[in-house]
Amino acid sequence: MSLRDFAAYLGVSDRTVSNWEGGGASYQPRAESQAVLDTALGRASDDAKARFAAALGTNGAAPPVAGRIDVDSHKFLPVFIGVERARRLRAHMTPSVDDQWLQSSSARVDHPEAQDCVLHVFACGAAVFHLVQPHEPAVLTDLAVWRYRSYASDLPWARGKLRDLLDEDHARVPNPEYVLSLYWLTSGPWAGDAYDTALRLLSTPSVLVDRSAPGGPAPLDGTVEESLLATGFDHPDIVSFGVRGVSTGYAGWSGVAYASHSRERSLTTDELVICELTVQALWCFTRQIQQMIEDGQDPSMPEQYGWRFLRAAYSRLTTARAQETAQHVLMREAIMKTSGLAERLRAAQDALRENVG
Repeated sequence: MSLRDFAAYLGVSDRTVSNWEGGGASYQPRAESQAVLDTALGRASDDAKARFAAALGTNGAAPPVAGRIDVDSHKFLPVFIGVERARRLRAHMTPSVDDQWLQSSSARVDHPEAQDCVLHVFACGAAVFHLVQPHEPAVLTDLAVWRYRSYASDLPWARGKLRDLLDEDHARVPNPEYVLSLYWLTSGPWAGDAYDTALRLLSTPSVLVDRSAPGGPAPLDGTVEESLLATGFDHPDIVSFGVRGVSTGYAGWSGVAYASHSRERSLTTDELVICELTVQALWCFTRQIQQMIEDGQDPSMPEQYGWRFLRAAYSRLTTARAQETAQHVLMREAIMKTSGLAERLRAAQDALRENVG
């Protein structure tokens, strides 16, 4: 591109690009300018990314190859409990300082199999269990089958735990109804394109499982996984948010799969978890509004969590912030797209506004 074309592409002035070029290799753009450049690189074609990496001498960066699969499963179990129940639970929990606009508190709870389990309760009435379970599966299919089979025990467990915490009759406790996973891959036996394919399969595990099998979810023939790893796998619903030489990341309809190749420059586990918790809490909140409509009720929420609250949430989740890196922006955009949350927020906002009118 010419200087003028590049400036127009980035949405900055010609003079700004001239200053970058005139400053030479030692020039450091301001934080907001760097965020614009990082985002542009993240959205660039693979060819452009390869040329950029070659210019920096980082094109040799590759994910680690190990003989075994090491992956941390982060499972999220959301349920809408209502503002009053949330207030009662939060009174005995530790307030979060990560996202003041979506107030929440948390506490660790015991789970029979998870290495760690934290219950996050949001002031808007949503509660999300976050389970961390490390795995060393022989193949990806084993992990996929475990994920689906564990629904049968995790969902009633979460409801029972809520019943105990709320000290209420079991029939009055709502059911968690959706499970989203985040897989953080630390090592695997694949190289090159197969490694990339493995991350795609982690984000869409249903392609490795027969969910209609008579005895419950069962593994497909082992040749299915081998064939997909050898030939590649893609789906229009899978969205990439990795950065070449830094990370590999995919968001799919079942969750997110991520691998860090440069610890200093990649996203952290906490950054991914915080994003997922926010998305799951709001998904659960909007699901409650949808359920009211389907039950023939006029949807309503306390005023502080009405349509203006949803409008603010939509803006925060769909608008890039000056302090965000390119990976943060791409991650959030990918998760918002595959979860369908943006459309749900708009629909719930319209429903609440119409009811007020």
